Amino acid sequence: MKKALKISVLVIILGIFISTIVYLYNKSKEKPVVYQTEKPFMTNIIKKTVATGSVIPRKEIEIKPQVSGIVEEVFVQAGKNVRQGDVIARVRIIPDLINLNNAEARLEKAKIAFDDAKLNSDRQEKLFSQGVISAVEHQQAQVSFKNARQEVEASEANLELIREGVNKKSGKTTNTLIRSTIEGMLLDIPIKVGNSVIETNNFNAGTTIATVADVGDMIFQGKVDETEVGKIKPGMELMLTIGAIENDTFQAILKYISPKGVLENGAVQFEIKADVKLQKDQFIRAGYSANADIVLDHKDNILAVKESLLLFQGDSAYVEVETSSQKFEKRFIKTGLSDGINIQILSGLTPNDKIKVQQMNTGSSTK
Repeated sequence: MKKALKISVLVIILGIFISTIVYLYNKSKEKPVVYQTEKPFMTNIIKKTVATGSVIPRKEIEIKPQVSGIVEEVFVQAGKNVRQGDVIARVRIIPDLINLNNAEARLEKAKIAFDDAKLNSDRQEKLFSQGVISAVEHQQAQVSFKNARQEVEASEANLELIREGVNKKSGKTTNTLIRSTIEGMLLDIPIKVGNSVIETNNFNAGTTIATVADVGDMIFQGKVDETEVGKIKPGMELMLTIGAIENDTFQAILKYISPKGVLENGAVQFEIKADVKLQKDQFIRAGYSANADIVLDHKDNILAVKESLLLFQGDSAYVEVETSSQKFEKRFIKTGLSDGINIQILSGLTPNDKIKVQQMNTGSSTK
């Protein structure tokens, strides 16, 4: 009985040992690698480069005052459309004390000279009527009187201009009323009522009253890297993507490429400008950042494969084509246009060929 029990225990232990060996052996066996395949396909390939920049109005004008003073009233607000000649703000002149004093002194002198010329003219008129003086002397007295009267009027007008910015003869207030010089939208009005403003002159650009632009005529202004600028030329089509406007693209035509590059962050950048084509119902705010896809080349309805399927030997490209089930051969091919994802096949493949997809994580080597 004891002997039979021992034999049974040994048989069980032996069975467990053999089962363990078989299990470990089966587990250690590598499963055969089954490679997936893909076929060439017909598609369109577009090669493009990307330029970053912003969309700005082609014509953007800063409105500046012709006189210095204090902003007395602002008639419009940013975002409103204005026509050429529309009043934007009114400026109250604060006259310069020196100029004001000189103008007042000039007027007083002109009045004194006028009174003297008038007395002399009246005296000469009586003498001329009595035949005491000649016509020449009479004429000279009349001319002096008229010159004195003209000087008084000029002095009064000058004083009025210094005080009010307008005189009675002109009948306008063009100096104190700030008007728009173009038709467009008011992008910004940086001044407020009570602000001091400086007139534009030869020595000072002046204070900006408002910025007006035609938002119906926009351009894309961006920069292209020096490695790509040689591939583009005026007349190329751009597709603009604006971050603030989702699910919408805008067409543009490249019009300008800067002849001089600028070093930025270690790379030479060239400025480009393109005309943006806006539909009647489209509106873009000035200053939106945008990315422009510049189409360098495109091919329609061509045979292509995924660029990740290509292998290289020296300067030649090849793929592994299935000849029978999981059997592959090396085949050299000629390629054409690439967009970084798909690449054109010029020769070496047909639409029915099956191309081996490389299993980079299996550790297998290519043939």
